[in-house]
Order: sequence, then C-alpha cells, then structure tokens
Amino acid sequence: MDTEPSVGTEPIADDPATRPAVALLPARHRRLEAGHPWIYSNEVRMDDAVLALPPGALVSLRRADGSALGVAMFNPHSLLAARLIDRDAGRAVGRRFIARRIERALRLRQQLFDEPFYRLVHAEADGLPGLVVDRIGDVLVVQSNAAGMARLEPLVLDVLSAALQPRAIVLRNDSPVRGQEGLPTETRVAKGELDTRVLLRENGAVFPVDPLAGQKTGWFFDQRHNRGFVANLAKGGARVLDLYCYTGGFAVQASRAGAAETLGIDRSEPALALAREAAMLNGLDKICSFRCGEAFAEAERLAAAGERFDIVIADPPAFAKSRKEVPAALRGYRKLARLAAAVTGRGGILFLASCSYNVGELEFAEAVRRGLADAGRSGRIIRTEGAGPDHPVHPSLPETAYLKSVTLSLD
Repeated sequence: MDTEPSVGTEPIADDPATRPAVALLPARHRRLEAGHPWIYSNEVRMDDAVLALPPGALVSLRRADGSALGVAMFNPHSLLAARLIDRDAGRAVGRRFIARRIERALRLRQQLFDEPFYRLVHAEADGLPGLVVDRIGDVLVVQSNAAGMARLEPLVLDVLSAALQPRAIVLRNDSPVRGQEGLPTETRVAKGELDTRVLLRENGAVFPVDPLAGQKTGWFFDQRHNRGFVANLAKGGARVLDLYCYTGGFAVQASRAGAAETLGIDRSEPALALAREAAMLNGLDKICSFRCGEAFAEAERLAAAGERFDIVIADPPAFAKSRKEVPAALRGYRKLARLAAAVTGRGGILFLASCSYNVGELEFAEAVRRGLADAGRSGRIIRTEGAGPDHPVHPSLPETAYLKSVTLSLD
C-alpha cells in the first residue's frame, strides 16, 4: 500500500485568465467539436512549453487558429493527453464547479433510487473525467483515475464531506489505469473512520462489503438490475449455478427470490467469505453454497458429472484490458458460452456478461453465438442489457458503455 503523495498532484488553483493554453494541430479539433471529450497526444501541438506542463494541469484548449475550445485536464506524458471538463474556456474549475457537478449527479441518483446505495459519480458521463464515486450508505468510495482529477481530489473530498456528511471516505486509488497517468497507487481511509464492514442493501437483500480490500470499490453496482431480473427468473424452485460469483450478488438474490438450490463458484476466498456471510445475513445459508475454484475448470467438471442447472450465470472479470487482448478475449467468451451452455438444462436460462469495454457489443454477441453452436445448443435471446442507470453513458464516448449482457432461454 502506497500512501505517499503523487508527484505533481498539488491542488489546482485555476484562473482562466492565466491558465496555460494548449493548441491542437490543424483539423484535429473536429472530433472534439462533435462531442467527444478526449484529445490524444498526436492531435496536440507538442512544443517545449506544452511538454513542460505538469501532469494534470488545467489548460485552455484551442484550435490551430487560436480560437477557444474549452478547458481540459492535460497530461503531456499520456497517450490520452487531454480530457475536456467544460466547453467554456472562461469557466473557472474550483470548488464551486466541483460542487455543482456532484450536486447534479446526486440529484439524478436520488431520482433513480430510494436508498443511498449507488454509483454517485461515473467519470466523464457525469462531467468529472476520471472520477468514480460509489455511495454505500454512509460510506463513500472514491477513485481518481486521471492526473487532473488527482490534483482536484482535495476539492472533491471537501465537497463530498459537506454535501453528504459521510461516516468515512475511502480512497481506492489502486486502478491499473493510474500507472498510465504516472500516478502511484494508494488505498486508505481519507476521512472519518472505518473499522467494520459496510452493509449494503440491493433489491431487498443485504450484503457485507469491504471497501478497502474488495475488487474495484468493493461492489459492482452496474449489475444491480441484471441481478434483479435473473433473480425473478429463479422463483419457483430453480437450481442455480453462479460462475464468478464474487461476493454472491446474483446467487443470494436468486435464492431470496425462490431458488431451491444455488451454487456459487469463485477463485477468491475473501470474496467467498463475504458471500457466505451474505447468505447467513439473509437467512439463506441452507440454500446457498459456495466453492473456491476456477470457473472454466469447474464448469467442465460439472458438465462431465452430468450436472444440469435451471439457471446459469457467468459474469467474469474483464477478459480484455487493451485492444491487443481482444482476440484472446473473444476466444475466452466463446469457450465460456460453450461451457456454461453445457451445464444449462433444457428450457433453462443462461446469463452471460462482459465488462471488457474493448470488446464491442456485436463482437461479444458473435462470441456467444459461436459458443452455443460449439455446445450444440440453440435458444432465444430474451434480453440484452448494459449497466444500470447510475452508470450513465456519455453519448460521444462509447467506452462508458462498457458492460454488455445477454440472457437466453436454451432449447
């Protein structure tokens, strides 16, 4: 755990009148004008003054002719060089600016949800590039995944404290993308105290969450509606297999909805300990069972043993973290579809998901189709879905629509 401050992350004091300017190369402003919020390094006029700017500096973006495009967070050492934060270059980015963006995000979530369990800020889609904030009751979990946002982090924490008065704010600045921004990793309680697990409520079920040690921010809010949908299909005594079950979100909710038997498989013992605890908290420990294992191997073993399930769920971690990994990822999704279909009974339900934003929706669908064909199975797609509404999508940034899922009824 690295808790030393990052080089170049001193808080920004922004003044549009004295803010440095960064010019784009001729004709390289068109994508930004069309709505896309990112500028790459090969689109920037990289003179000595620009190269000397500290990572995360706020800059006024300009066209090649000198006319203003907006204000952006700039990192001369990253391929993704500039992240537009406002299209008004005269806008000062300070505490008031941050407060307005967070208040806007909060109003939307309060419209969407009755309880304080959701993703509060979803980066560019909420107008705060590189910032993720998850709200788990009175605990907030914050990730700053861009050098500019790391500089603004003190203001973000101040605004969150004033607006929500949380018991604790946890910094989960351990994402691999921080390395691409030249930022160190750290995980710590930034404000307040956190000496116990946090309880989360979702779709009527209760789950213990570990914001300091769990994957990402400790909970995957993006699958909330998908978990509810699949759980509803389990009513009436279904037998359910949950591959990559993590802390039991799908498995426990399916059991609570009426499944007769649920088996969850994951290779993380800490995650399985939380899943077992969730089953006990919901009075479902006689229905839910969890086993440590690798999903592909366990699915093969179950199929060879003649095991069949009414519902099979496969929600793996990202198979492709870069474009070069996509071909291997597609082979992985095809194999996963084949193995999962092999343990799905006739007339059963198969739910498959991909959180690899480098894998397109059509690519994923084709991998699933091929996997079903490999298994000699046919069926009907009854639902395709992405993330929940607390993970809004930036209309010009397809990367924010990373989650893809398909639910099939297999013949």
